[in-house]
Amino acid sequence: MYTAEAVKPDTGRQQPVTEPRTPEDVQAALDALGLDIRVRIFETSTATAQEAADSVGTELGSIVKSLCFLVGGEPVIVLAAGDQKVDARKLGALFGVSRKKVRIADAQTTLEATGYEPGGVPPVGHVRPLPILIDETLSRFEIVYGAAGSPRAIFEIPFKTLVEITGGRVADLAKE
Repeated sequence: MYTAEAVKPDTGRQQPVTEPRTPEDVQAALDALGLDIRVRIFETSTATAQEAADSVGTELGSIVKSLCFLVGGEPVIVLAAGDQKVDARKLGALFGVSRKKVRIADAQTTLEATGYEPGGVPPVGHVRPLPILIDETLSRFEIVYGAAGSPRAIFEIPFKTLVEITGGRVADLAKE
């Protein structure tokens, strides 16, 4: 079974991820990218796309769902619009595997792969580089909203900037 490892900065040794990263880690990642973007903490939950849209006061589709999938047993991040579902067949085809080899990662695998728990997985600041795919339906929004490390934190970002900073590949991933 795959186990993600995080590099411990002071020693360079590999350590398993056991504690989730925080909104402060996301803010540090955004700052390191030279972006003038601030993480916002809400009193209400932003764990689901609908809760996030309600908290921000925006359309459901402009919420970025950062989903960890296992494709052929390896973690992949899919950034999907809040009002869309990911088509496992389309995702698998991009990696040359059948939909039977594609599944959503469980909470522990998501934590190990990204450093964050489901409901707070951001599009940036993961514990290690991961392939990132961006569903093309997000492109209908100039501004989108990504999770920021906890089920109460979000940041606002232009879609084009999201594509640039993640290095993600924009693809047709939505179920029809």
